[in-house]
Amino acid sequence: MSASANLLPATACATGPGMSGAHHDHHHGHREMIQPRGLAFPVAVVLNLAFVIAEIAAGMISGSMALLADAGHNFSDVLSLLLAWGASMLAARPPSARFTYGLKSSSILAAIANAGLLWVALGAILVETIRRLTDPSPVAGMMMMAVAGVGIAVNGACAFLFAKGRQQDLNLRAAFQHLLADAAVSAGVVLAGFLVFMTGARWIDPVTSLVITGVIAWGSWSLLRDAVKMGLLAVPDGIDESTVRSFLAAQPGVSAVHDLHIWPMSTTETALTAHLVMPGGHPGDMFLHELAHELEHDFGIGHATVQVETRGGAECALEADAVV
Repeated sequence: MSASANLLPATACATGPGMSGAHHDHHHGHREMIQPRGLAFPVAVVLNLAFVIAEIAAGMISGSMALLADAGHNFSDVLSLLLAWGASMLAARPPSARFTYGLKSSSILAAIANAGLLWVALGAILVETIRRLTDPSPVAGMMMMAVAGVGIAVNGACAFLFAKGRQQDLNLRAAFQHLLADAAVSAGVVLAGFLVFMTGARWIDPVTSLVITGVIAWGSWSLLRDAVKMGLLAVPDGIDESTVRSFLAAQPGVSAVHDLHIWPMSTTETALTAHLVMPGGHPGDMFLHELAHELEHDFGIGHATVQVETRGGAECALEADAVV
């Protein structure tokens, strides 16, 4: 950890003998960028891409819109995995003079792109499904069942690769949920194939595709919402701003807290900046070290920058809540 004086420029908040700041960056394992170990990403990408090619071929041969719908979603998952993989590598790069936070926020951009990509794929599938509902085509039920059965195994195995890190990283959570949903959808296609084989009813296939599209849209809405919130630098889920503010205000010697900001640096890391008014004088580096530790331990905020103001004749230009 490090401490330095007068972190904020005079144009933002007047500095002087009565004002100083300190920055602390805690790096505990459970808050760092969580990445699947070994060959998880490449294995998942190769397996899913091979299955997508097989599923598209089988869907065209069998005439199954349900298989093609599932293939479209699986292909969007391949692109999502590639985006998440690339973002995890970019986020691991060290800071530079131009990118002083490094490229950590690339994981947020990847999450937004993944969510948007999925909904574009769903739209394309929905259009074709509606067309098939008005003009059902003959379907080979046995082929549907065989290919979808393989899909259950492939997607289930790939989902297992991302199970460990899904609680800490939105991108890994998206990959896990998409792959697990794919396995469930494949099970639905197996059932649809069986019903088509037993009854010969053509409408079962496009209706199954419609149900698949609805289930995926419902399950992915929270991912889209969370990705957009991160892109807008909202306070991360699991952290209550008023609780953090009360915690800071309750510290010994603190009379007021202002210019408090809490935002995601990446899909796994959270940052905070705040001004603490302490009329009794600067409490010293040990106070700031302990404060940073408690913020990390109690709230999961591992990158805290605190400005201490003793009000030595200077008012902070950022005191008003409306000023950012």
